[in-house]
Amino acid sequence: MRALVWHGKEDIRCDTVTDPEIEHPRDAIIKVSSCAICGSDLHLFHNFIPAMMPGDIMGHETMGEVVETGSDMRGKLKKGDRVVIPFTILCGECDQCKRGNFSVCERSNRNKGMAEKAFGHTTAGLFGYTHLTGGYPGGQAEYLRVPFADATHIKVPDSMPDEQALFLSDILPTGWQAAVHCDIEPTDTVVVWGCGPVGQMCIRSAVLLGAKQVVAIDCLTERLSMAEAGGAITINFLEESVIERLNELTQGKGPEKCIDAVGLESHVSMAQPDTVYDRAKQMMMLENDRPHVLREIIYVCRPGGIVSIPGVYSGLIDKMPMGMAMNKGLTFRTGQTHVNRWTDDLIRLIEEGKLDPSFVITHTENLSDGPEMYKLFRDKQDSCIKVVLKP
Repeated sequence: MRALVWHGKEDIRCDTVTDPEIEHPRDAIIKVSSCAICGSDLHLFHNFIPAMMPGDIMGHETMGEVVETGSDMRGKLKKGDRVVIPFTILCGECDQCKRGNFSVCERSNRNKGMAEKAFGHTTAGLFGYTHLTGGYPGGQAEYLRVPFADATHIKVPDSMPDEQALFLSDILPTGWQAAVHCDIEPTDTVVVWGCGPVGQMCIRSAVLLGAKQVVAIDCLTERLSMAEAGGAITINFLEESVIERLNELTQGKGPEKCIDAVGLESHVSMAQPDTVYDRAKQMMMLENDRPHVLREIIYVCRPGGIVSIPGVYSGLIDKMPMGMAMNKGLTFRTGQTHVNRWTDDLIRLIEEGKLDPSFVITHTENLSDGPEMYKLFRDKQDSCIKVVLKP
């Protein structure tokens, strides 16, 4: 089969690789109908996340048709079912899964020992996302093996097109969870840093959950225009002061709820000296991530507020104002997304016409064009916000 394969830093190729096979009675094989490039895939593209190996298959936003199953599907999945595959692999039986904490499943990471050394405890296995999370082949391919497939799937109605269903795999529930973590009240100002695909889903989720006003921060015109179309007040941080504008919008009190949809690769700007400092330390391997957004959030967030962090961080960060965070009494909520916890609500919103996640798609291309689309997405060329690939 064809698949997008990691060969090293900024080196993704469309290779011919071995077709996946059933390895366990709870496995299924999916014929991929659509997959996507995620912003967090760029962290792998740039080699900021450790434990990628040459030959690893990329991708964790995938959907398609079941073409083969193991012998122990427990009546939950059969050949011909149309499914979205969540990026988190869940067993459905461990203590964490029983609590709905699917992204920290205790059984699905087959490199549990490596994860425990990196994180203190294991987290769930993830598709196409380094050997720290199991080293599972990803879904930017013609076929995908799904472990624990009786639990790790989302059935979608035939009436729902791929373009609406695909993002149930990651960015839609990620944006929704980030907004839910904010405990939004009708009097709240919710601010979203970063208007990429996840940020766009955060914006629409916050609007649906009833925020008084939603503010979106970015520097790319096309992203800010999309955010404005979704109901947000926009701030271009290269053209105006984020702090001054947020004080103006909140009568000097600061926003109650802040969402970091940027993560470890904050934009580097001479107008923001800490971003230059972070980039220099990152290049010298003295710091993993660039946490400018987190610093700014801690500074502007209203005392007693909530900071929600869907943006991916990989390791150590420097110069964090924890004294400020503690004295302001801020609550932090983080984590990979518990995708299946939110599935029923999101499918209902799509079916009722209250949410159409396909708005974020700007490019649809063949899988074989994937390597070029990674570069286009990285460089934000051709107003690229979200790429869908068709095997």
